[in-house]
Amino acid sequence: MIDPLSPLSRQQWTLPVPIEYGPGARSALADMCLRHGIRAPLIVTDASTASLPFVSELLDHLQQAGLRCSLYAGIEANPTDTSVENGAAFFRDWQADGVVALGGGSGLDAGKAIALIAAQSRAGLWAFDFDQPVADSFKASDFPPVICVPTTAGTGAETESTAMLTDTRRGIKGCVWHPLARPAGVILDPELTLGLPPHLTAWTGMDAIIHALEAFFVPQFNPLCDGAALQALSLMWDALPVAVKNGDNLEARGRMLAGSCLAGVAFNKGLGLVHALSHMVGATYNTHHGLTNAVILPVVLRFNQDLIRPRLPAVCQAMGLPGEDFETFYRAICARLDALDIPKNLVSLGVQRQDFPAIAAKALLDPARSSNPRASDLTQLEQLLTQALDHARK
Repeated sequence: MIDPLSPLSRQQWTLPVPIEYGPGARSALADMCLRHGIRAPLIVTDASTASLPFVSELLDHLQQAGLRCSLYAGIEANPTDTSVENGAAFFRDWQADGVVALGGGSGLDAGKAIALIAAQSRAGLWAFDFDQPVADSFKASDFPPVICVPTTAGTGAETESTAMLTDTRRGIKGCVWHPLARPAGVILDPELTLGLPPHLTAWTGMDAIIHALEAFFVPQFNPLCDGAALQALSLMWDALPVAVKNGDNLEARGRMLAGSCLAGVAFNKGLGLVHALSHMVGATYNTHHGLTNAVILPVVLRFNQDLIRPRLPAVCQAMGLPGEDFETFYRAICARLDALDIPKNLVSLGVQRQDFPAIAAKALLDPARSSNPRASDLTQLEQLLTQALDHARK
């Protein structure tokens, strides 16, 4: 059997979609819609984002370009299959022909998921479950085009078709996708992130950094994703505390937004146990995904330390650390979490020990677990949750 890290191993690599980047890039949205045949875009977002001034600005911009547009703002902070199905019904009733997915991870994932089911009646939402075989009876025209406009620098969801949703029947977070439903284009405008409060800047920023770290540690030969991960870390590691302290620093916001996007490209390679556990904690307690990731990160790094140690020199160099060993790396991560006021335990998020067997059982089935550098079983997942419950970093 060929080592998956070997350049002799067989791999499938994908590249991202066209991206408009820079302060004011949102002015390209109408032209991007028109290039992809969108004449009646539906903006999909959450209620909090919908109340921000730039949303009415975007609506005016699209209408002045002659587009008929509407807004669906029924998405939760952790989007559910129910709100996505309601959004798809709104899309059909309003006779939209494309989606502008706007916001943080919730708006982007919901917008992409709505596009999976809004224009076809052959398959329901969970027929596109990432864990199931890809339905090969679909063609690209079955899915209305989606343009992603992130307003946080964290999720990295803007370049791929995957969407994380809460399955309200099973009580888990699951992933839906189709390879032909990748976004048609992306707008990366750091000005849209200027109003993000410090705590959300910290939580979403750590989410992006964890995307880059977990993707780079996945044991697979993928120089495209590895290069994106290291460049993401180089852009974001020093920029995040600046963006948290001074939210009006446009350069730091730009570095975070570009780095977050690159980290999203990187995790095409896979993720790890931080996400596998965080997904199911979030599905159970409706916690903020980036914050939950940040709390869990240290215990997973300790768990993985022997297997990630050979890859640490490149990571430490990208982060500008004074050493390349695990303890230097680990101490830097914990110090950064402290500086960003990330809680030191899951208790602070309302998590309760009695739910660990169910959470661990669900995390065992999460696709991110299978790409973690170190194999794990149910008992080990419960142990990691227990470690994170009272004191996640030492």
